[in-house]
Amino acid sequence: MCKVEDNDEKRKERGGHWDIKMKFLGGEKAKDARFLGVSHGRMKLWIIRVITTLLLWTCIIQLVAIGEVWGPRLLKSWPSCSSSHELNLLTNMSLVQPKVHYPPKRVYDNNGYLIVSCNGGLNQMRAAICDMVSIARYLNVTLIVPELDKNSFWADTSSFQDIFDVDHFIASLRDEVRILKELPPRLKQRVEWGMFYELPPISWSNISYYHSQILPLLKKYKVVHLNKTDARLANNGLPLEIQKLRCRVNFSSLKFSTRIEELGQKIVRMLRQKGRFLVLHLRYEMDMLSFSGCTRGCEAEEVNELTAMRYNNPLWKEKAIDPELKRKEGLCPLTPEETALILTALGIDRNIQIYIAAGEIYGGESRLRSMLKAFPNMVKKETLLEPSELMFFQNHSSQMAALDYLVSLESDIFIPTYDGNMAKVVEGHRRFLGFKKTILLNRRVLVDLVDQYDNGVLSWDEFSSSVKLSHENRVGRPKQRIIIPERPKEEDYFYANPHECLMND
Repeated sequence: MCKVEDNDEKRKERGGHWDIKMKFLGGEKAKDARFLGVSHGRMKLWIIRVITTLLLWTCIIQLVAIGEVWGPRLLKSWPSCSSSHELNLLTNMSLVQPKVHYPPKRVYDNNGYLIVSCNGGLNQMRAAICDMVSIARYLNVTLIVPELDKNSFWADTSSFQDIFDVDHFIASLRDEVRILKELPPRLKQRVEWGMFYELPPISWSNISYYHSQILPLLKKYKVVHLNKTDARLANNGLPLEIQKLRCRVNFSSLKFSTRIEELGQKIVRMLRQKGRFLVLHLRYEMDMLSFSGCTRGCEAEEVNELTAMRYNNPLWKEKAIDPELKRKEGLCPLTPEETALILTALGIDRNIQIYIAAGEIYGGESRLRSMLKAFPNMVKKETLLEPSELMFFQNHSSQMAALDYLVSLESDIFIPTYDGNMAKVVEGHRRFLGFKKTILLNRRVLVDLVDQYDNGVLSWDEFSSSVKLSHENRVGRPKQRIIIPERPKEEDYFYANPHECLMND
């Protein structure tokens, strides 16, 4: 108790001394001294902060100035409010995606503006875009970014920029042709007033047709609209420069949008993690069967449904079709049951991953039972990806087809069951990538062999041997394109075998 009291007395004594000191200095002067001391301390702290901030900014600016490559590497270890994940992402973007240097612009006297409306599915439109770029280049006109078909069977509302990288498309071709996203305002107004010319060009035309028939219209009306673009340029008999430009557009300038590219590569990575994979372009979809009139394996009710669809579609000219005759001529897509039999006969490993590149299979999953039994590792984009990842692609068949296109290019083996536009364009692209293995099924031979095997005329060994023998030279190896001058529809399609672009310079 005594010690506590002593301490209290000492504190009081010190307090008394402080009071005396305050009185000695004067109350107001003491307050000013305390205020000046605090302000001086704050001023020092503020100056230190300013100098530190300036030094930090100077360092950052110097680091950025070092260059695009070293800057991100140094900044990666610099303290920041950003998370390490964000810094890593920034660094990877700088290193993996270097700045693209585009060619200088070509300067030429502009003969007019060409508007093109593509028709058909994705790959039909893709080939048409390549043709239209080549035509615009050799007519010395300005091309407006192509309009994609929104009125076909699929009713896909996707625009060019939804599927392709439009800025890359324009910039990568600027040394050949001027491409604009839309008409200049004054010309747009002319079009609104109907002051332009519209027509479908003649199919399989040579470049001379465009010089003699289309160019005068461009010079007269300034704006010409080609409202159909499928197969409007010949396969053969064109200058080498045109053929090479068609390839350049197809294999370099028509790059898919970032969203499609990233998701397509994700699918490829998932498949690669489990080994080799085969892409099967199984054309057993409702629209394909209805259009072709092929009903092998369908129930009576399904046949009626497919026939009704064909008759109700005014764009499909052929109505009355003999399905059995068409099948024997090799003009029908193989059924899932026939496909399973053929793949087995070809010696395809039953454990290989098979990616189904197709829309909805007619008849649903039940039609795939025989295939799944023969090849249990069957997958498709809908089973590999989460629904949320495909959300942006739903009801956009062209964007879905673009995903399948990317996976098809990367596969170890590509096998189409029908030689439609996707099969042909992917075949040609795989040839360009180094003649990657593409098994081109000879359906006319195969359906006859299948029937003989089903009827007991051929044993399994005889059947398998015949299937392999008939496809020894149908695996995408180099070959000259077949030319039939009077029947261009029957000759080899340019985009399936662009051999001018595959020759050594």
